[in-house]
Amino acid sequence: MERKEFTYIPSLEVCSKEIHVVLEDDVIVEVSFKKGCAGNTLGVAALLKGMKREEAIRRLRGICCGRKQTSCPDQLARALEEN
Repeated sequence: MERKEFTYIPSLEVCSKEIHVVLEDDVIVEVSFKKGCAGNTLGVAALLKGMKREEAIRRLRGICCGRKQTSCPDQLARALEEN
């Protein structure tokens, strides 16, 4: 079993300041956000638990928050792509 853990610093455009991710064999085991909209980030984290990395990227990439060009979920997708 390959375990990978990383912390990603998202764009300044979003409310969250850090995204922490734990993967096991490319499956999301844990996601946590530092700052951000608590209900939304907790919900996203709960929904992603057990999901394959590529599926999460496919679902989250390109989501915008209001008039911003990105969002916390989009930043999580970018983190998963880069790590």
